[in-house]
Amino acid sequence: MQPATPEPHSASAKALWPTAAIPGQLGAHLRGEGSEGANADRTEPVRGPEEEATPSGLEAIPDAEPTYGSELLDELRAQIAQFVILPSPEALDAVTLWAVAAHLQGAWQHAPRLAVVGPAKRCGKSRLLDALVETVHEPMLTINTTPAAIFRSITDENPPTLLVDEADTIFGSPKVAEKNEEMRGLLNAGHQRNRYVTRVVGNDHTPHKFATFAMAAIAGIGDLPDTIMDRAIVIRMRRRAEGESVKPFRSRRDTPALHDLRDRIAAWAKPLLDEAANLEPDMPVEDRAADTWEPLVIVADLAGGNWPRLARIACARMVAAEAAAEEDHPSGARILADVRRLFAGRGEPESLSTEELLYLLRQDVESPWAEWGRSGLTARDLSAMLREYGIKSGNVRMADGTQRKGYMRNKFLDAWRRYCPAVHPLDADSSEG
Repeated sequence: MQPATPEPHSASAKALWPTAAIPGQLGAHLRGEGSEGANADRTEPVRGPEEEATPSGLEAIPDAEPTYGSELLDELRAQIAQFVILPSPEALDAVTLWAVAAHLQGAWQHAPRLAVVGPAKRCGKSRLLDALVETVHEPMLTINTTPAAIFRSITDENPPTLLVDEADTIFGSPKVAEKNEEMRGLLNAGHQRNRYVTRVVGNDHTPHKFATFAMAAIAGIGDLPDTIMDRAIVIRMRRRAEGESVKPFRSRRDTPALHDLRDRIAAWAKPLLDEAANLEPDMPVEDRAADTWEPLVIVADLAGGNWPRLARIACARMVAAEAAAEEDHPSGARILADVRRLFAGRGEPESLSTEELLYLLRQDVESPWAEWGRSGLTARDLSAMLREYGIKSGNVRMADGTQRKGYMRNKFLDAWRRYCPAVHPLDADSSEG
């Protein structure tokens, strides 16, 4: 049993979201309408402009019984906030949960990456790593460390927490990234347990399997490769504005307090390893996003208090924000989203010619298509991008009865549903096909 410091509850509330775990009493705090484990009077401050994206019911998740773990999470969040300004309260919650999850790596099926990215220097990326180095489990800070050295430092029994700074020197340009494909492969493989790399060792070149599973925080200017971002909780740092101030980080002064907090977190987490491994929390997201965020939500459920709610709100909002960013990225679903808008703007015709599509795409001054390549988006470029989604051009009949090369609307329906469902959602009739 972990120590708890419960607070009095003045009223009960009915859960509008699946129950959050109390260590040793899974779901007990929400059994029956008269449960004393929820606090309907407890409120949270407004948490930023992304609130509208929160799925219905998350804000109404009742508090669980506070535990010693919730006190530790509150203390860690306050410590991190001293040294760095995160872009949102949700980002601060996520970083706090991620740091604690590093102490329970033996319980996880997936090791979430923390992508700490910013558009320029002096956005606080390295300062955040300074705080994480002193609070996570077995930190391994790497700057231009070789993949061979990293996977030889990872063990199945006690993996370190990788902290990769200056990632733009590894992935910052296509030419540099091409030279570091092995590092990208290592970070991709290490997201899931039981993914190994095989290398020959010794004078007799004996094949040997090396573990890759380890949590990793990767900081750098600009986005990381898509395959890493897709496995990451993304923290988009910003440069401090006038009037925003933080406490300077001084190793001699600040490290002892952070190490003391780290040791208390480790002592709280260690007895909960088996319980954490067996929990399967209800998640507000699906697929790989759920895999990545699950350890953070489990930590929140084990800690109790208001953390189960905060974790799920952070998960839902931050995943939604990254999905929206992906739709705006030319290498992602941006082309699908823009073509979707064009068909909707033209009254959902059965087809559009390639010539008309290219003209309309280039006319959007906020899109990249007018300046794509040397002379704007071409028919070949468009064909290559859409082919990735199984969409091909063909002969289409125009309103004047002539035939031209173009794209049938029904060829896009499946891709629109999968990759950009929020852009002019399809109605039930038009989604058939």
